[in-house]
Amino acid sequence: MGPSGTGKSTVIKHIVGLLKPTSGQIIVEGIHVESADEETLLSIRKKVGFAFQFGALFDSMSVYDNVAFPLHEHTKLKEDEVRKKVEEALTMVGLKPDEVMQLYPHELSGGMQKRAAIARTIILHPDIILYDEPTSGLDPIASDLISRLIVKLQRELGTTSVVISHDIKESFKIADQMIMLYDGKVLADADPEFFRTTENPIIRRFVDGISELALED
Repeated sequence: MGPSGTGKSTVIKHIVGLLKPTSGQIIVEGIHVESADEETLLSIRKKVGFAFQFGALFDSMSVYDNVAFPLHEHTKLKEDEVRKKVEEALTMVGLKPDEVMQLYPHELSGGMQKRAAIARTIILHPDIILYDEPTSGLDPIASDLISRLIVKLQRELGTTSVVISHDIKESFKIADQMIMLYDGKVLADADPEFFRTTENPIIRRFVDGISELALED
């Protein structure tokens, strides 16, 4: 977590090799991503699910086709097997397959779009799921639903979840470990209790949501 522009989304793009670092190392399951060839990067990406900030569902595809897309691209499953897996993924994220599979993204609420996107993310059973601002743009109830869903999936699928967020309330619901980035550097790497109680002025202002203008009052 951290203020806008501090490098949070950049970090997860580096993890899957979408960006190359100018220095340092990125190691995923023992593989140096920064120097990996395309074949190796592809093998890493197959183990990593990426949940984009605004879902990134294909507008011209139904929910079924969106969720099935990774299976059509990366497997040779028969369509009845694909359908079964799509139904399972949608059910896992709390959507009713018979009610949503033939709908298009614009026919879904914001929270339903996020859940459909997460269903697509988990369809290949990744070892790691990267969430980029999963509660961005959602109302408090939908945000709580997505946060609880992230924890549920982590427990049921046994995945490692890396969540990029500046939503402090929801971050405390999700996190076992928290890292705060500030000015492009790691300011703190600790458990949630540290962030609740620390007197570090930069962290305190961020966690409590206090702007520089408030300090001048």
